Amino acid sequence: MTAAATWHRRTPLAVTWRRYTPFAAASLQGLLQYRSTFVINAVTATTAVGLQVFLWRAVYAGRTGGLPGGYDLPELTTYVLLAQMLALLQASRVDEEVAGEVQRGDIAVSLLRPVSYPLARFAAGLPVSLVNAGTVAVPVVLLYALLLPLSAPSWAGGLLFALSAGLSLVIGFGVNLLVGLAGFVTTNIWGVRIVKDSVVAFFAGQVVPLALMPGPLAAVAHLLPFQALVDGPLRLLLGHYRGPAEAAGILAGQAGWAVGLTALAALAWRGAVRRVEVLGG
Repeated sequence: MTAAATWHRRTPLAVTWRRYTPFAAASLQGLLQYRSTFVINAVTATTAVGLQVFLWRAVYAGRTGGLPGGYDLPELTTYVLLAQMLALLQASRVDEEVAGEVQRGDIAVSLLRPVSYPLARFAAGLPVSLVNAGTVAVPVVLLYALLLPLSAPSWAGGLLFALSAGLSLVIGFGVNLLVGLAGFVTTNIWGVRIVKDSVVAFFAGQVVPLALMPGPLAAVAHLLPFQALVDGPLRLLLGHYRGPAEAAGILAGQAGWAVGLTALAALAWRGAVRRVEVLGG
């Protein structure tokens, strides 16, 4: 028996991987059934990104010297472009799907499965993020790289960004799962999702880079977990930090929010299960 086969059979990580792979595979198969969706998403993302990018470039066109927040125009263009792409990667529709299962009563079937429901939802949402990255985000970034001057990251910036973007996926999943679990209380979370999308986009730095916000508003944003979704990864990519200690602090903050939101989601799930048992008798 090879070492790889032994790892696959015995290690807890391998056992967990095998248990949740079917959820990821089913989600991927569901995505591939509607391939025209990729084209629609790409066109929609290209248009939305174009509006944001050209608006910000028009605001600061002709300005001499550096821009507010220490950015130059290529860096600001890169920030605005990639902020929209990060938001796209985190849009795994977990909140909508969880609330839908609750509303339809399908959640009762999920409770019978011998798996962790939050982990199963994460496994199902991960292919959505990866497919969005491969079919939409990368082509859109390459297109705008041909049209506009962007800021090329260093190797260190690219590696830090990849690590930070991975943590932002976990944070985004935690936020979306908590919103989806609100369906156990409100039944319909349409209004909650609208508020969540607006608040998250603003305080994450997706609409306005945090460095361009007024001081008190930026201070509030830095206290919330949402800045770890967009602003943190892009500061690392563009090198907007003072030394390795601050870069490590950004990653540590993200890791802390990822662990905290995961724990909070686990507690919320336990409370939701008790509510189902009480209502179900």
